[in-house]
Amino acid sequence: MLKPFYRLVIELTNGKWSSIILSKFARSKLSRFMVPAFAKAYKININEMEESIDHYSTLHDFFIRKLKNEARPIHQEDEAILSPVDAVIEDVGKIQPNSIIEVKGKQYSISEMLGSLEKAKQYSDGTYMIFYLSPSHYHRIHSPVTGKVTDQWVLGAKSYPVNKLGLKYGRDTLSKNYRSITEINVSGHPIAMVKVGAMFVNSIELTHENERLTKGNEMAYFTFGSTVILLLPKDHFTLLPTIQTPFHIKVGEKIGELHL
Repeated sequence: MLKPFYRLVIELTNGKWSSIILSKFARSKLSRFMVPAFAKAYKININEMEESIDHYSTLHDFFIRKLKNEARPIHQEDEAILSPVDAVIEDVGKIQPNSIIEVKGKQYSISEMLGSLEKAKQYSDGTYMIFYLSPSHYHRIHSPVTGKVTDQWVLGAKSYPVNKLGLKYGRDTLSKNYRSITEINVSGHPIAMVKVGAMFVNSIELTHENERLTKGNEMAYFTFGSTVILLLPKDHFTLLPTIQTPFHIKVGEKIGELHL
């Protein structure tokens, strides 16, 4: 009974007008009064923020807050691939030969996620990693590698929750939600970053200014908690053995090594 009820509630509340209302409120001056309570409720470390908490004039501004430069040291090994976000690594696994991944007992099509069978084939037998960002996390996204952006595109319209309930009961949230995809070429091999929109708020803003990405540098941000999926090619990635899901990680920390 829980599955159809959950879906019904989400369908009724995740419409155009509810999204507009929430977005307008988060950007309004009235939302400023919620910032201290929000920070306290989600136990946000205000000491690592670039600005003091009274600097943020709206809840939206607080969502997309920047951190002090020293708050997220960047791992410097050349072969290291880094976490692009502060998040919980919810799942890591092998992409099946038919471009299917299984997460929380549900199967997702990589070709549907990317909107292209040809692009999906590049990651067959490779590795996927799912990073979940809650509202408590830092929302800016940093490049996990140094490389050249070869393609960027957007798919999907609505966004359903990407938390544990969303993954369990939602309708293919990882492959059908609003999502912004960046494909990066690293030494001749592709890496895909799928930035998945969260419930109500679809905004994923790109901030990098050219096609060259530098490891650890900011490249985008979410306006609310969400999910990033990394797709890595076969035989070119080794996961750190210490990462056992669920695993809490921060921007700039090493998640594995590339063999390119």
